[in-house]
Amino acid sequence: MKSTGIVRKVDILGRVVLPIELRRSFNIDVKDILEIFVDSDHVIFKKYEHRPACTVTGEVSLRNKEYNNGLVLSPKGAQLLAAEIKNYLKTENNKAKQKKRLKNPLS
Repeated sequence: MKSTGIVRKVDILGRVVLPIELRRSFNIDVKDILEIFVDSDHVIFKKYEHRPACTVTGEVSLRNKEYNNGLVLSPKGAQLLAAEIKNYLKTENNKAKQKKRLKNPLS
């Protein structure tokens, strides 16, 4: 961990002011949300990044992809959805073929 040489006191309400230099370096603006982590005897602040859950699996990951219509898919969710669509299309194709045979029994 890199030391900045900056030392701050905690006020009576438990607040600590982050110096403007750090806020600028980490692109932290007023009203931004910070996530707080604890690692043994260290407290770590990180700018919060919303990570939506996969619509299919519920998995939360940096690898999830959000599409325009609000659909969020993880790699595993995308595989499951693709397999489901493939199965659906196969079933619909078979239904259409069967319907066609019933309409034209001599063909």
